[in-house]
Amino acid sequence: MNQTTSKLVSPHGSNELKPLLLSGEARIQALKLARTLPTITLSSRERGDLIMFGIGGFTPLNGFMNQADWQGVVDNMRLQSGDNAGLFWPIPITLSAPKATADSLSQGDKVALVAKDGEVMGILTVEETYTIDKEHECQQVFTTTDAEHPGVQQVLNQGDINVAGSVEVLSEGEFPTLYPEIYKTPAETREILDAKGWKTVAAFQTRNPMHRSHEYLAKIAIEICDGVLIHSLLGALKPGDIPAEVRQEAIKTLIDNYFRQDTVIQAGYPLDMRYAGPREALLHAVFRQNYGCSHLIVGRDHAGVGDYYGAFDAQTIFDYVGKDDLITQPLKIGWTFWCNACNAMASDKTCPHEASEHVKVSGTKLRKALSEDEDVPDNFSRPEVLEILRQYYAGIAREERAEVKLTGASAV
Repeated sequence: MNQTTSKLVSPHGSNELKPLLLSGEARIQALKLARTLPTITLSSRERGDLIMFGIGGFTPLNGFMNQADWQGVVDNMRLQSGDNAGLFWPIPITLSAPKATADSLSQGDKVALVAKDGEVMGILTVEETYTIDKEHECQQVFTTTDAEHPGVQQVLNQGDINVAGSVEVLSEGEFPTLYPEIYKTPAETREILDAKGWKTVAAFQTRNPMHRSHEYLAKIAIEICDGVLIHSLLGALKPGDIPAEVRQEAIKTLIDNYFRQDTVIQAGYPLDMRYAGPREALLHAVFRQNYGCSHLIVGRDHAGVGDYYGAFDAQTIFDYVGKDDLITQPLKIGWTFWCNACNAMASDKTCPHEASEHVKVSGTKLRKALSEDEDVPDNFSRPEVLEILRQYYAGIAREERAEVKLTGASAV
């Protein structure tokens, strides 16, 4: 179904998706060319970003940002150059390289982009190279320069020089074969949503297996929208998080047993987490618009880590976004919990009982209990989901399990 007949929201900043993935003879010839080119080795984050370029997830961008766009996005969340000047974009999408590599490149040169395992992932045509103030980027995007923050670590550890330019993408990596049931491009996702006749779709972002609060959030959205896209991050996480293949099985089990048929779609996307809290929530909304979602569920501590962000900072940041900047809108939902007095899931807007009656559930609390072989209350998670997660932790020796700390909103 083309965009003129689809009921779904238009892609961000464009009337159509702009995937940069080559196929067929064009890909074959590009791979031959890549073998003759100098190389830049991609970090895990950069690799995920490149794949998103390839599948149209970062529509309308055509490659890694130049200095003007980096500056505009870091300081004002706006692109500054070319056809996309003035377009809202909340997080810089950049490529870095060692100084020696960058110094050898000139405008117009082509360079092969290679994964750490040696796979040729794409070709970049150099627009410019430039240095950045890494601490300034971290303060603006993550609101901290603390090197313990995993997103800050990524920026501080990247190459000394940024390399900007348009890209041709040659591979989607392992995602199509490793996750054949849930890995979907924006075009594939839109086709599924169009086939259902949905117009309003809420994306549920998750890097965790879904516990009872997650389930409750998704069901609230189902009451409001035509359906929900449960959209799992499939890229790299921090130590202690549960791997994608285990989350995939746990979420499928939850959907099969506790959701009405044809109200939920499970899918996944290839990015790494940045843990940028409010700014990352905005990025999630931008690329969910490309996937066809009219809404993004934003609950407690969305895309957060540790105690770097307030519990609902990721909601309030949307209040500062211009009405014409972003089509996809947040579904803001407050504290959700099991209430012993209600004997049901509830929220701070619906439950009249004292906090002593509330059992607040978080993915961090659940992971901590499971990693330490503690009992998990029945009101934390569905039993079928818990069984899958217990089997996963049973396969990891206690001394090999990453320590899970309760900090910030997850400790409440």
